[in-house]
Amino acid sequence: MGSRRVDHGMENISGVPGSGPLGTSEPAGRHFKTAKKAPLWLRIAALTLTTALVLGVGTAGLLFFKLQSNVSTAKLNVGVGKTGASQGPAEQTGSLQILIIGTDTRDGANSEYGTAEDSTGEGNADVMLLMDISSDNSHVSVTSFPRDLMVPIPDCETPSGIVYGAPAGQLNATLQAGPGCTVAAINDITGLTIDHFMLADFTAVKELSTALGGVEVCIDHDLNDNPGSGLILPAGTSWISGEQALQFLRTRHSFGDASDLARIQAQQYFLGSMIRKIKSEGTLTNLPKLYTLADVVTKNLTIDEGLANIPSMVGIATRLAKIDLGQVAFVTVPNTQYVGNDSKVQLLEPDAGQFFAALRNGTSLTPEPAPAPTGTPTPGDTPSPEESTGEAAGPETTDPEAAPSAYDKGIQPISVANASTLAGRTTELIQALAADGFASTWPAGDLAAQTETKVLYGTNMADVAHDVAALFKLPDTALVEDPAITGVQLVVGTDWVSGTDYGTVVVPDNIVQSTADQTGQCLTVNPDMYLR
Repeated sequence: MGSRRVDHGMENISGVPGSGPLGTSEPAGRHFKTAKKAPLWLRIAALTLTTALVLGVGTAGLLFFKLQSNVSTAKLNVGVGKTGASQGPAEQTGSLQILIIGTDTRDGANSEYGTAEDSTGEGNADVMLLMDISSDNSHVSVTSFPRDLMVPIPDCETPSGIVYGAPAGQLNATLQAGPGCTVAAINDITGLTIDHFMLADFTAVKELSTALGGVEVCIDHDLNDNPGSGLILPAGTSWISGEQALQFLRTRHSFGDASDLARIQAQQYFLGSMIRKIKSEGTLTNLPKLYTLADVVTKNLTIDEGLANIPSMVGIATRLAKIDLGQVAFVTVPNTQYVGNDSKVQLLEPDAGQFFAALRNGTSLTPEPAPAPTGTPTPGDTPSPEESTGEAAGPETTDPEAAPSAYDKGIQPISVANASTLAGRTTELIQALAADGFASTWPAGDLAAQTETKVLYGTNMADVAHDVAALFKLPDTALVEDPAITGVQLVVGTDWVSGTDYGTVVVPDNIVQSTADQTGQCLTVNPDMYLR
């Protein structure tokens, strides 16, 4: 059946005179009126607003693209057998660790600081700062790792395919295999899994300090480090930026006892002052200001792929903006003189292990702000011991109907090795095992310090190892199968220095060297650097 068009006298309802029904000049329908043109000012305003929105969105997109195109990227972890890909974008919740590395390379724009021979490769890590943001954004720690800290160097694959590693070496040399190798080395010694890294060069430091309008520093005596770093400053307060800021951060002999540790203290002092300036000016919540700084810094920055997006960068700034300056702690990793070479340092145990355990646990290193008073409690408000601890008062009891062990505890071979650096640490743990029925337990002697406690177990010993871990409240992650072990071996690390219940975090005394809210202090100048 063919289609046909049915025309029931189509009415023109355009409202144009002479085009009404049946050719009349009336508009079609009594609810339709002749359209009026909008006033000229309204049309101009609408056009202007539309244009502004289009340009604004376009400009923002261009600015974001420009920032992302500024940076170079590299793998987060290049340790052989480790995860080579970056983590996902930085999240707004959960703990977040970012390793900030300053390279001493003289390549490219940094060539004025060295010879042509210096201007190759990744260079060494001149600065290594681990920024740890707590999961609830209540506190931040910034930990400095000395350049000459001797640590095991993991096997790392360089971009050219060469595997680089050593039983012991200076931590700053790991950068020669790329920033992902520095990440891998610090992961190994701390037990952390670092989320991101930022690698900056000399030029980034100069341009950032200039963009900020200078950073305030104070020294207790006139200083002249020439021809060393070239830093010359009068006693008292100065505002430094550009080349002078770089000299301040690089000088090796100007402050304290002229050691690398004194240099770290000066760097932390500079960072504290810079953070105060950024917070006081509201830079972290002012997108135009934040963009200006980001544009300056990202031109001289290498970051991991997971951090190479604008939402991540802005998200980190947003998190930092929420944190009180008194909760920003500066720490130098506990260290002592390296055995066999007085010019180098090694981890000081058990302090380093305790500190790393605190980081892994998210423990605040600074006193929490005092809570607001909530009024005087009435007698009925006081919790009982059971309510306050969540446990019943009185001695523990054993469930008589508990299922018996599937094996004879008395004959299981269990050894306890001491890797905590504390003399006699295994004694109470062996006693606790014996009291629980593990009668065949013996001390396995002292081992080199290990930052994490482990339960190693051999063939067909997983169930025994699990029960040993449960006895001491060790996490499942502590269980490690090792065919070379006969029976089970509990290796007590520096993260467990007292008691028979694992998990009690001990923060070393005086671990915090300063906080970002401290003002009015002046650095002590090394007398050899007095202005002459």
